Amino acid sequence: MSVKYIPEPFRIKMVEPIKMLTREEREQKIKEAKYNTFNLKGEDVYIDLLTDSGTNAMSDIQWAGVMRGDEAYAGGRSYYNLVEACQDIFGYEFIQPVHQGRAAEKVLFGLLLEEGQYGISNMFFDTTRAHVELTGARALDCVVEEAKDPSHRAPFKGNMDVKKLEELINEHGKEKIGVVVMTITNNSAGGQPVSMQNMKDTAEVCKKYGITLVIDAARFAENAFFIKQREEEYKNKSVKEITKEMFSYADVFTMSAKKDAIVNMGGLLAIKDDAELYQLAKGRTISFEGFTTYGGLSGRDLEALAIGLYEGLDENYLEYRNGQMEYLAARLDDAGIAYQSPVGGHGVFVDAKALLPHIPSNEFPGQALAIELYKEAGIRTCEIGSYMLGNDPDTGEQLQADFEFTRLAIARRVYTQSHFDVMADALIAIKERADEINGYRITWEPPVLRHFQASLEPIK
Repeated sequence: MSVKYIPEPFRIKMVEPIKMLTREEREQKIKEAKYNTFNLKGEDVYIDLLTDSGTNAMSDIQWAGVMRGDEAYAGGRSYYNLVEACQDIFGYEFIQPVHQGRAAEKVLFGLLLEEGQYGISNMFFDTTRAHVELTGARALDCVVEEAKDPSHRAPFKGNMDVKKLEELINEHGKEKIGVVVMTITNNSAGGQPVSMQNMKDTAEVCKKYGITLVIDAARFAENAFFIKQREEEYKNKSVKEITKEMFSYADVFTMSAKKDAIVNMGGLLAIKDDAELYQLAKGRTISFEGFTTYGGLSGRDLEALAIGLYEGLDENYLEYRNGQMEYLAARLDDAGIAYQSPVGGHGVFVDAKALLPHIPSNEFPGQALAIELYKEAGIRTCEIGSYMLGNDPDTGEQLQADFEFTRLAIARRVYTQSHFDVMADALIAIKERADEINGYRITWEPPVLRHFQASLEPIK
């Protein structure tokens, strides 16, 4: 193993006890959960890698901000602190807090999309795709081809396929394209970054056809860090400078602030300069989230978010965070376990199709591996593949994903090197008995976002 674990750029001053159940207990717990990791109780999980959303450890400065939060229903000080931070970092005029990212999508997409239209993205993640479809529109993915080969190493596998984007616009007609969404980093493609050049090229196409360009900004700081590392023109720029330029090419952004802003709850909808769109968004926010100056959040949440946006840009922290992913990836390289490479910014996306080649996509190898990780070491993870993708909204047929990943999403400032070794050792142990693992079938599913609630059973 050639990668050294980067020391934490912080000290630990509070801990939360966790426990490891026995193998027999874990097997019973996952059975009771109907083989859906979302149904497990948190207290029955040893290492929780289900998501990096809202699972982060806030700093002492953020906790101090919690105590300073202004709980005024309208016009609280903490709201104005957040607006000031967002305008400084992103350069957008209109800032609307909401309680999380999917709330921003609900407010925005109802204004930009309608039945019969399309949204195009470098890749839609689950809730974003659902909110497109809930408007009656349809979601089209347009990621570069190299992203679809996990073993192929390329610096910006999250990029939009700009040629294909223009072809889709011309195929469907520009009036039918309600929105183009650039997801940074590209979660569904394995936490892969988008280059600044690709952002510029995508913006040019959107401007040419008069289409609104939205950034899904959940992991904006990680994406900016990758640009600094991998795009020669930006190696001497700060992450904050890179962020401001990246956002200058879009018209709107939505953000789940539960990721790179390192808070447990919060989201943003920001509009660069369209006062009319902002006025409409404020009306929907009042209906869905609460008054505009709190947007479904308490004052203490707003205060912690204003601080966390800056902490997420700290380059010592980002080097450490990226180093955690590199460390785990290096251990998997040594063991011959495939993943979306190079490793992404917020997690390691293990290639379950490669690890369990005997399980077809319609028996969900990514979910099978997630279940085995819980049985093996009490690790809770999430499938990113055909199980999550679901069924065609028009035909009801099972869709086949481009990838069959099991995502190990790493909470920020939470786990140590020893925990990463447990993750690697568990995957190595599973690889040794991979041919004994079977797939799963769905016994019940809801019509939308099924992976959160579906029941499964093993195929004998």
